[in-house]
Amino acid sequence: MAKVPQNIRDQYTVTIGIECHVQLKTRTKLFSGISNDARDADPNTLISHICMGLPGALPVVNAHAIELASRAAFALKSVPAPFSTFDRKHYFYPDLPMGYQITQFYDPIVIGGEVHTLVEGEPHTVRITRAHLEADAGKSSHPAGAPYSLVDLNRAGTPLLEIVSEPDIHSPAEARAYAHELYLLMKYADVSDADLFHGNMRFDVNVSVSKSSELGTRTETKNLNSFKSVEKAAEYEINRQISLIERGDKIDQETRGWDEASQKTTSQRGKEQAHDYRYMPDPDLPPIELSDDFIAHVKDTLPTMPDEWREHLSRLSLDTSQIDVLLEAEVDNSAVAYLSILQDNLDDTAYAKQLANWFVNIEIPYRKDEAKNPQILNPQRPTLYAVVYKMVKANKLSSTAAKNLIQLLLDLENLPNDLESFAESKGLVQVSNTDELEVIVDTVIAENKQAVEDIQNGEMKALGFLVGQMMKLSHGKANPSIAQELLKKKILS
Repeated sequence: MAKVPQNIRDQYTVTIGIECHVQLKTRTKLFSGISNDARDADPNTLISHICMGLPGALPVVNAHAIELASRAAFALKSVPAPFSTFDRKHYFYPDLPMGYQITQFYDPIVIGGEVHTLVEGEPHTVRITRAHLEADAGKSSHPAGAPYSLVDLNRAGTPLLEIVSEPDIHSPAEARAYAHELYLLMKYADVSDADLFHGNMRFDVNVSVSKSSELGTRTETKNLNSFKSVEKAAEYEINRQISLIERGDKIDQETRGWDEASQKTTSQRGKEQAHDYRYMPDPDLPPIELSDDFIAHVKDTLPTMPDEWREHLSRLSLDTSQIDVLLEAEVDNSAVAYLSILQDNLDDTAYAKQLANWFVNIEIPYRKDEAKNPQILNPQRPTLYAVVYKMVKANKLSSTAAKNLIQLLLDLENLPNDLESFAESKGLVQVSNTDELEVIVDTVIAENKQAVEDIQNGEMKALGFLVGQMMKLSHGKANPSIAQELLKKKILS
């Protein structure tokens, strides 16, 4: 799809809303005691009479799913509803044996909320309409060239929280930022594994364009499982819809799919309306009633969330990109616990800032590029960094030497008993002894008479050159600040 010229696109208002299905990290399914982890299971091995929709099967709600949905409410800056109910949503697909999906339509567990993002440096807020619990359907697959389809019911009954946004998104970049922030919120709240590859979070992107204040006809592109595909699908739909309108054609309200290979959306079926599903209260499930004590407990046990971390880290004068790297690294490799180490040292601003810089500029890229085991040095890393920082402050390590030492230590399963001796054995400790440095100073002055003369004539740039010569002769071990003072004293006295 060719990109619409900007002068034409500027005539249209783009409106985007996103529905996100979040798989809750419970041990068992929403209404049965069957395992909720189907990633490595053979097809149709994690099923029960409830998953199969057999006559007389009675669902029993998973209490942990209620707790996780309540945590999600606070993550979304809302509160869990004290009273919510389950309903039946009727439709007929081969992967839905009951002929209906158990969901929440009339009284969801979360009403309202908001998600805050930063797009191109500008703050943006997306309001949340609602979030409701529901049981997932099974999975249909269609082997290429085969005259049949296959149904796997392992996923049937998996607990989902469907988070529905208001149509507050107006560009593909905003859509991507919202999806990514939602991912961070669900990870930090410990609501979901949020494994995009395995479909723990799936995004349905609704897009419409209009030249007036009224919303245009929307399409829904379903089951996107990456932030990039959310952005690209929204971009494609915007261009496709504007092109159709410019040709005088109409937009069909429909469900579309995303083809990653061709980077296009394709029509799947006409979009259903609420009345098509014939919602009715589920007679087999009682209402969920949450006590004030339960709601207070959930709120009190919520971990530190991304917005709070951004506030903490901004006090260290870190820029937005550094903060983003730390937040992302924490969820990618939670075993390395970058933020918990920072949390323990936030009172010492200088040390916490140095830690953050070492994480962002040394450890995180080192582990990523070298595919290092994130479990290595977990219990000992706070000690590692504390000792290295002490040596830097004592002028025993340069910034380069500190980096080299950290990389050496990250490869070890156990720290040496004496880190300072270890650093010295690797030739990393700075020479600060003035007697040793004066010998090098004399050599540098003798071999660089023109630079010495320039300094004596007031051209202090040459001083940096001489310090560089000292670093070269000392193989990088000379303390540069002491070296500079010694040079100035001998040349200018």
